[in-house]
Amino acid sequence: MIKDELFERSPIRCFEKATNGGLKAGELGLLTAKKGLGKTSVLVQFGVDTLLQDKQVVHVSFDQQSSNVISWYQDIFTEIAKKKNIANISDLVTELVRKRVILNFNQDAVALPQIVKTLKALEEGGITASCMVIDGVDLAKLTAADVQVVADYAKEAGAVVWFSANADDGDINSVLPADLQNIFAAVVHLESKTDAIEVVLQKIHNDPAKPSGLKLDSKTLLIAEK
Repeated sequence: MIKDELFERSPIRCFEKATNGGLKAGELGLLTAKKGLGKTSVLVQFGVDTLLQDKQVVHVSFDQQSSNVISWYQDIFTEIAKKKNIANISDLVTELVRKRVILNFNQDAVALPQIVKTLKALEEGGITASCMVIDGVDLAKLTAADVQVVADYAKEAGAVVWFSANADDGDINSVLPADLQNIFAAVVHLESKTDAIEVVLQKIHNDPAKPSGLKLDSKTLLIAEK
């Protein structure tokens, strides 16, 4: 089946290989980078990978319009399909995106506990996310208590949750206070180099920071091995 082929070619297979399986159900991850370096692309790759498993995705954006997020999903589907030489995936994309919900919020007006309430309301309507993306958070406005509410929900729902945030510094101790570090199972930083955007593993479960051997493809922004 085309879905199985695309899943096998998903860039997330590279990420899982580099991180001993990546995040597990019920865990939180944080992706940081300078603005415009590819954070949304990476998060969408996690979302697409979930959709290819016929599971539901909720994509929350604090800094992009829904139309932009939809374009990212279309682009990532297209680029993955090109790697498998599949010419037309429009019907498949139409089928898969029915399992995707995109929400736009202003972080100043909507706190994380309110988003969890929205997710629970979606559950009552039959939408249970296996993957949730919270894109574009302002780390300075996060509290450990609020993030813990999301962590508790993730465990309850058995969902993987990825946050993204702007950060110029790749040092985890400069970006996150200790109480937040303890909640995230993974912290990943995108670092611009002269010839590539490198994927730096600041934290994966109990492993210390280490090279990932991963980069973002300069043309497609897909995760790839160096």
